[in-house]
Amino acid sequence: MKKLIIIGASGHGKVIADIAVKNNYDHIFFLDDNEEIIECAGFPVIGRTNEASDIDGDKIVAIGNAEIRKRIQEKLENLVTLIHPTAVISRRVEIGEGTVVMAGAVVNSDVVIGKGCIINTGASVDHDCKIGDYSHVSVGAHVAGTVEIGNKTWIGAGATVINDISICSDCIVGAGAVVVENLDKQGTYVGIPAKEI
Repeated sequence: MKKLIIIGASGHGKVIADIAVKNNYDHIFFLDDNEEIIECAGFPVIGRTNEASDIDGDKIVAIGNAEIRKRIQEKLENLVTLIHPTAVISRRVEIGEGTVVMAGAVVNSDVVIGKGCIINTGASVDHDCKIGDYSHVSVGAHVAGTVEIGNKTWIGAGATVINDISICSDCIVGAGAVVVENLDKQGTYVGIPAKEI
């Protein structure tokens, strides 16, 4: 029996549940602090997030907010990494615990992905990149080779980061933005080329 506890009964949790099914989990449960939610993606919500440590089974945090994801994950044991079977992962990739790689994502050679990250649907991370803990490469975003992304940084849907770029921690790169120079200052960057707002 493979049992998974998903912390966070939201849209992100639904996608993770589907990945869990494809990874042969046959017992899937959610925890969420909204008492009105009793099921998610056809699976029961059996308690609150603060109960996670008391429940046996593998665990993953399905919360989009990086700071909340970090706070919850750091208290947990038995964390798993989930990879959708249609993702293409090089044989030379390191992926931290609690990270999820979604359908159609491509992660190429010599990439290091931290813990608690989200590599979302159809995203790509090319060779020799480093993705910091709790960062999110959103749906359809593309990170070219030899890019370093700090902790808790969000690369928005459809954004592009050209090669040899460094992005500091706690940044937001807006949807569709194109990053063509280093982002050394925490902030929100949008547009083509990406500029701070």
